[in-house]
Amino acid sequence: MPATPAAGASPAPAPSTPDRLTPAQHLARFAVDVRGGTLRADLAEKITGHLLDLLGNSIAALGERPGAAVRELAAEWGGTPAATAIGSSVRLPAPSAALVNGTLAHSLDFDDTHLPSVLHPSSPVLPAALATAEAVGACGADLLAASAVGVEVTCRLGMAQYDEELGNSVFFDRGLHATAICGAIGAAVAAAMLRGLDADGICSAIGIAASMGSGIIEANRTGGTVKRVHCGWAAHAGVVAADMARLGLTGPPTVLEGRFGFFQAFCGERFDPDLVAAAVTDGLGERWELSRLFIKPYPCNHFTHAGVDAAMRLRRRGVDPGRITALTLGVPAPVLRTIAEPAAEKAHPRSGYHAAFSGPYTVAAGLLADPSAPGAGLGVFHKDFTDEAAADPARLALAARVTCVADEECTAAFPHQFPAVLTARADDGSTVTERVMVNRGSPQDPLDADELTAKFLANAAGSSTAGPGREAAARELADEVWKIGSAQDTAGLTRALSAVVTGT
Repeated sequence: MPATPAAGASPAPAPSTPDRLTPAQHLARFAVDVRGGTLRADLAEKITGHLLDLLGNSIAALGERPGAAVRELAAEWGGTPAATAIGSSVRLPAPSAALVNGTLAHSLDFDDTHLPSVLHPSSPVLPAALATAEAVGACGADLLAASAVGVEVTCRLGMAQYDEELGNSVFFDRGLHATAICGAIGAAVAAAMLRGLDADGICSAIGIAASMGSGIIEANRTGGTVKRVHCGWAAHAGVVAADMARLGLTGPPTVLEGRFGFFQAFCGERFDPDLVAAAVTDGLGERWELSRLFIKPYPCNHFTHAGVDAAMRLRRRGVDPGRITALTLGVPAPVLRTIAEPAAEKAHPRSGYHAAFSGPYTVAAGLLADPSAPGAGLGVFHKDFTDEAAADPARLALAARVTCVADEECTAAFPHQFPAVLTARADDGSTVTERVMVNRGSPQDPLDADELTAKFLANAAGSSTAGPGREAAARELADEVWKIGSAQDTAGLTRALSAVVTGT
């Protein structure tokens, strides 16, 4: 009988030489190298900020039905307690905890973004890394390293099918949710690193996870909440794939570029092997896509953010919303169909959810932002996207005065940025214009640690399920996250996380 592979190792999927590694093997060796060394300080700080952001977004989503449904399902499944699921009173198996937390992370569309791939990489990767780190008792530095590599893998896979001429991802153009598909592999790499797998084992985890990634975005067109679980399922798949590889299941080393591999299966005739190899491996370990991630300051569609910033700049310049007779919002031509059409619907959104995808409404919210409300330092926040806020006569009156148009300069910058130009005309005929060509929260205009903490605290304060002591508990959790890189394990973080939810 063949010998059972030792824990942390698996049979080599196929012989290779150093100059003939497949893309999956390159990624696996990269993961081992990072685990064996020290993650650059700037990257460790970057991924720590994204971890704090993810936890805040997840806490804020606790009152949403998708997360609750998945949490109830995971409780029905039961199993060996190993990891914390946000909002659950009991610990769950690591795959189940990853499923719950990944679903929460993506439920409000407030998660981070990589451009131009338009991926949300932290939502599948970090829940998988958190669950596995807790299950194995990993230190904080290892959690950050695995999270950083998992995000990097996810982003590089997404960039491998970004079509410059199309100005879009081939995945999205074919109706596939790139975050879920690529994120399953990134999550598997992160979990495999924390499980201590060697390069061959990590390569097998990639090969296994490639058979598990899924996500169809038809819900974006016609409704349904299934998209919110995509990142949770990817996180779940990643943890399971790593565990399968740990126990001896193997995957094909050519899983990414092969004739019947990942990219051929998902992208068909539009798959370019040379582009895939370059996007996945060029500059690996030297140039980090992680450093290009955006963090959303506002809980609305990312295409609307520059318009919000332009509106707030106008307000700071002394523009009186009560004297505005007309507003012109210039945006990249491709985003008009998302935030401007049909015009009547966008000027009078049917609900708070629809308001988050409206250019006219979000401009109005920016002009009328309440400086005393939670999250005010960030501008508009969850309070602006309730059904009641979307029906507010003052916001709707301003939204009705907004005309959305394509702007050439904005179009030229898209999709590397989502810029906007906003011109306000006053009742005396004068006009004032603000151009926002770089998104707030982007690498070029990042949120600093204080701003990230403010967003986190506002998210925690807004959770409908948080207890009365949540503010103090949220501050303690933020402190635990910021010092996680020096922690011996994740116990302090998970205790503080549970305390936020219970308000103790």
